[in-house]
This record gives sequence, C-alpha cells and structure tokens, in this order.
Amino acid sequence: MKAPLNWLKDFVDINVGIREYVHAMTMSGSKVEGVEDMGEGIDKVVVGRILEMEAHPNADRLKICKVDVGSEMLQIVTGAPNVKAGDLIPVALVGAKLPGGEIKVSKLRGVESYGMMCSMEELNLTRDYLPDAPENGVYIFNEEVKPGTDVKEALHLDKVIDFEITSNRPDCLSIYGLARESAVTLGVPLKKPEIRVREEAGGNASDHVTIEIENPELCPRYSARIVTDVKVGPSPYWMQHRLAAAGMRPINNIVDITNYVMLELGQPMHAFDFSKITGSKIIVRTAREGEVLKTLDGQERKLDPSMLVIADAERPVGVAGVMGGENSEITEDTRMILLESANFNGTSIRLTSKKLGIRSEASLRFEKGLDPENTIKALDRCAELIELLGAGRVVRGIVDCNKVPKRQDTIRLDVDRINGLLGTDIPVEKMVEIFRALEFEVDTNTMMMKIPSFRSDIESAADLAEEIARFYDYNNIKPSLLSGKEAMRGKKSYKQRMEDVIRNTMCACGLNEAYTFSFTSPRVFDSINLPADHPLRKAVVISNPLGEDYSIMRTTMLPDMLRVLATNYSRKIETARLFELAFVYHPVEGQELPEQKSVLTLGMYGEDCDFLELKGIVEELLAAMGISDFEFRPEREDPIFHPGRTASLMLKNADGTFRKAGVLGEIHPEVAEKTECPERTYAATFEVAALIEASTPDRKFKPLPKYPAVPRDIAVVVKDEVYVADLLRAIRKAAGDILEDVSLFDVYKGSQVPAGMKSTAFALTFRSPERTLKDEEVNAAMDRILKSLEHQFGAKLR
Repeated sequence: MKAPLNWLKDFVDINVGIREYVHAMTMSGSKVEGVEDMGEGIDKVVVGRILEMEAHPNADRLKICKVDVGSEMLQIVTGAPNVKAGDLIPVALVGAKLPGGEIKVSKLRGVESYGMMCSMEELNLTRDYLPDAPENGVYIFNEEVKPGTDVKEALHLDKVIDFEITSNRPDCLSIYGLARESAVTLGVPLKKPEIRVREEAGGNASDHVTIEIENPELCPRYSARIVTDVKVGPSPYWMQHRLAAAGMRPINNIVDITNYVMLELGQPMHAFDFSKITGSKIIVRTAREGEVLKTLDGQERKLDPSMLVIADAERPVGVAGVMGGENSEITEDTRMILLESANFNGTSIRLTSKKLGIRSEASLRFEKGLDPENTIKALDRCAELIELLGAGRVVRGIVDCNKVPKRQDTIRLDVDRINGLLGTDIPVEKMVEIFRALEFEVDTNTMMMKIPSFRSDIESAADLAEEIARFYDYNNIKPSLLSGKEAMRGKKSYKQRMEDVIRNTMCACGLNEAYTFSFTSPRVFDSINLPADHPLRKAVVISNPLGEDYSIMRTTMLPDMLRVLATNYSRKIETARLFELAFVYHPVEGQELPEQKSVLTLGMYGEDCDFLELKGIVEELLAAMGISDFEFRPEREDPIFHPGRTASLMLKNADGTFRKAGVLGEIHPEVAEKTECPERTYAATFEVAALIEASTPDRKFKPLPKYPAVPRDIAVVVKDEVYVADLLRAIRKAAGDILEDVSLFDVYKGSQVPAGMKSTAFALTFRSPERTLKDEEVNAAMDRILKSLEHQFGAKLR
C-alpha cells in the first residue's frame, strides 16, 4: 500500500521526522518496505510566468524570454518549441540542483541565460505522474499557480511510504486506516472526517433504481446513489497527483473520485452510466452458463455460474468486486451515473479473480474481507467529492439493500490475562486508552469492549494482548523467564546436541552443508547400479506427485548428493566437499506411515580428496562424538561403491559384537559415469541414530606421563590379503597393558619381498604409568607380538 505522506497528514499530525515515523510504524506492526521522495534531487526550482518572448538574434531556434519568478524578473534563453508568453512553467534558478546536475549562468550564442525552463524528464518525473506533460518540451502548468511557488509544492511532489500490509488487516489498505494506526503509534488524535452531502438534485434515489440481491451469502450488502447533471472531464491536479503517487493512473473526474475514495477509505467503488442500465434495476446474481462480458480492459470474459456478477434487467454489466463492464462505462457523453458501494464474499472474489486472470485494486481488497459498515461512509464521501468538484448533482437518499445480520461482537478486557501473556504490569487505564484510540468501545464498569466492524481479526485475549504489545512498544516490555509452578527452562535434547556436533564437525573439516528434496524419481536407482531386488528400491509412492521426478520418497540420499556434486563439477568447480543431515523413508509392512531415519551423507571430489582424507574426516567426527570402540572393515558387496576402495564403519555393541553403521569409500566408476560425476568421487553415508547411540558426552583426561616411553619398530611380511586392521588388533592384544600406542607407517611391495606378499611396518610405543619399563619387559612383549602374528597370519620378521 503506497501512502503519500501529505495525504496521511489530512487525518493525523505526524509530529516526527520521516525516519522516526517509518521506524515507529514498523515497530507497531505496519511494516514499511521503503520511502520514495518524489522531490529528491530538486532544489531551487520554482514556478515562473513567461511575460515576454522574442527571437534570438544569432539563432533561429532559440528565444529570449522574460520570466517572472516571484521575487525577480529573469532573462532565460530557451529552445523549447511549445512555450509562449503567459505560460506558467518550472524554472530552475541559478544554483538549482537537479537530478542531472547544477544550473549555472550560461551564455547561449552571445546572450546570457539566468536559469533553465524544465521538462518532466529534467525533474525526474514520468508521464504516470504528469499525464498532461508534452512528449518533448517544457512542462506547462494548466492551473493558475503563483509565480515563485516551489515546484515541489506546485506539483504536489510528496514522500510516498510503501507499507507491507498483512492479509488479516484489510482495514490498513487505506489512507484512513494507516492514519488510525499512525495516530495510536504516535500518541496523537485521529482527525475523523466530517462528510456532508448536499443532495441538491430533485427526487429520491429509490425513484430511479431498485436493487435485488439473489445471493446474500456472496453479497451481504449493496448500496447505491444516483448522480445527475454529470460533467465528465479531467479531475483536479491535486487529485491526479495523489492517485499517481499512490500507484493509480488518472482517467477522468468520476472514475478518479471512485478510486480516490477506495484508496482513502479502503472501500472499492464503481460508477455505472445509468442510461445504459436496462430496466433501471440492479440485480446481484451469479452468472448464467455461457454469459460473456467485455470488461473495461477490452477483454471478453467467459463467465460461469461460480462467478458473482452485477447485472441489469437483461445482462451483466460488471464482474462483482473485480472489474466493471465496457457496456456501462463512463464516457464523455455520460449525464447520469449510479454509484455502487457493496460488500462481497472474499473467497468468491478471490476465486473469480483467479479464474478470469484479473488482479485489480478492488479484488485485492475484497478478497481479504471488508467491513460491510463502510459501504455507506464511502458512498457519502464519493458523493461529497462529486459535488465539491462540480462533477454532478447528487439525488437525495441511498438505496441500501442490506442482508448483513445485526452484529454486536464484544470481548472482555481481561487485564490480568493480557499482562500474564506479555509478562508486563500495564495499568488498566493505559490499555483502555489504547483500545479507545483504536476505536473500540470500552465499558469500564463491565470491562466489556465492542469490537469495531473493521477489525474482524480480533477474536481472543491473545489478539488483544498483541494490540497492547504493539502500541505499548515492544522495547518497553522487559525480557524475563517464565514463572509459575509448572514453568521450566527449555533446552535441546541430547539428540539435538549431537546433531549440532555433527554439523559443527563437518563444517570444521571444510565441508559445506547441502539441502535437497525428500522427493525423488524411481530412475535414480538405476543410476547407482542397484539390483532389481535391492531393498532400497522399495519406496513410498506419493499419491499426488509434482511429476515423475518427484514421485517417491527417497530411501537413500546418495543419488541426491551425487547430483549436487555433478552440478558443481559441470560448472567448473574444481573441488567440492559437501554433507547433508536429513531423513530417508522406508515403508513398513502393515503400517500406514513409513519409518523415518536420520542419515548423514558426505560427498567430495577434487584436489586432496582420496579415501584416506574421507576416512580422516569420519575419524574426526567419531572423536568429536566420543565414539572410541569402532572398526573399519572392507566392504565389497555395495554396488554403489568401488569394491577395493570402500569400508564399512562398525560400531561395538555392549556385548562385544559389532554392528554396521555406514559405508565410506570411492564411488564405483560406472556410477560416477552414469551420474556425470568425476571419476574419483568419494562418498559416505551413516545412520545418525547408530552414531548417537554409541556416542557419549563424557570425556576422560589422563595426566601427563611421568615415566619415559620406549619406542620400537617392527616390520613383518604377510600375504597380500591380510588386513592391516587385523594385524593391529593382534598386536594390541598380544602386547598387554604396557603398549601405549601402535600405528602403521609403511607398506612395501617389491623385489625384496616375495610375490603375493607385502611388508607392513609398525611404530610401537611402550610406557607404564607406574614405573620406568625395563628392556626385559619390552622384549618379552615384542616376542609375544611376533609369535601371535606368526601363529595367526604366518607373519615373518623382515
């Protein structure tokens, strides 16, 4: 909703600067999207009258003008072809600042010029705001303006505030509604307009027209006035400028007045040429099958029985609440009009507007649900403006067909309840003051309030609390903890804290978080080489999918991760490291809802990306989660991964057994090719529930050792198929308690080792927390290790 500042000031004294006003309105719930200063960049530009004009002695196309600018007479040289003596024009004085630059004394073909006559382009204005401006040439005022008047005042160049109005506050889709909010926000009185209609034409409106509502559930109220002796012409410039500033195009005085009232009071209106209303009758009904109406935009609209129309005795003359018909529009020959002010069902208007593809200012308001009590007020205001502007004479009386049941919506002002909700101690006097300013009728004896008809959003004590909070000022409400017997401080669950650990660790390892859809296509299973009978192919089918590509719920996140990696790779991203923590869904037989599992998926390619890098990231995660009892075992059966460069993560159970928690490794070359990923792409996927179950928040710290360590190295030759993990396990078991650490530091295959064999070298560290170890103890441990390796794996000392 665009609201010119001076228009708002008709109803409220805005006693603060524009910045403070915008901030205050935003804080009280009327969010401001922006402010446009239409006169920005225009300084020292005034209205001038051309008194004399003579030809330039040295140029055929230039003229020398004597211009009265109020305080003095200026000589200005111009080449504008459209000006003449007597014209009132904008004059930029010497020193004036325009959007195009500063005006200085200049000499044109030997004649000095002390200013410049301005076009609308030089004032940075458009034809939307100045529809009467010439295509080329200086702008000429068509109304009498005193020379010397600031051009911003003469052209009504205003600051326009763009408010974002929520759907539950249609009352704020009006200047008056925003002024009401402004008055309460600033703590100043609201200037309520006094509308006076003279009704100088003879007769009564009911003598001219009858109104019939066939569908009161779609149109609860329809009100009309009759205006005679209509004179159709341009509306005054102040009205045109206000309409243009608010985003509406001026058309003629009658149409402009109806649009002006709609913007001012929030009630859409329409004017029919009464001579084109057959049978002097208005019928509000649904359209009949096959009816067609050419609307004011020149388009033929096919109507259907779901649409509400305004009809005369024979045919539709307008689509209710959306747009009038061309067959009853106002023209220069119109001499008698019917002014319509009605209330329509919001849902009906929204559906009709959508079906016809018309989004008008009227439908935008009607579809949100308007106040039926506002129809008469708007009708009177429209009639008043018609009389004041000399556009016609108003016939006495209103024809009002009102099917709205009499309502007395009341609500109790429960001060303790409101203070309890807000955590405040606001006195009842302050609350009464706020609600009365909002036009609630408050009975301080019973503490019952009558809700204004325009506030259909007020339903409960929580709504009242919101109103108090808005205008008491949120900054005045001090933050506090909940109090009471059952109050408790909230915190994250252990699962949530562990998920935070996962995300933080992944980010610390240089991975970026990805988000993908939970919907996917059945075709992704072929892209990752899943056999036809693989359990992951059993997916939940969506009954109303967006399309085949989103027709099932995903059972694995790997296809989504590979797609994201492929997208990055196709866009020349050299290195990508990603993770996603989200859900997969598995159907359960005999159960309506699927099983929802939280899964962590990693994906990476590029420089420094290999299996060991991926394994290191996983080990970093396990350490951060406090998981120490785990193993990596070779994984050769997963069709998605490379059979020789993949491992399963095994977590130790309480009974000493191990269970599989996930897979990590290099993507199978065929899968990489099908998904258009790099040849060396690495991924991992883990069940988050298994990781969290094995995790612990406890951390054990050891004091720094007092006694020296004894390092030893050992290299043994074993068969190629022997796993290093098994060797490490055997070393730890055979060494006993004095072994502090063991790590692999070399694997060798070559001429010095028999074919089919490999040399594996380990660094061992022995230490006792109680004493300095003797060589005999360490030697004995080494002997036990060698014997165990030889017995279990046929290992030979190299």
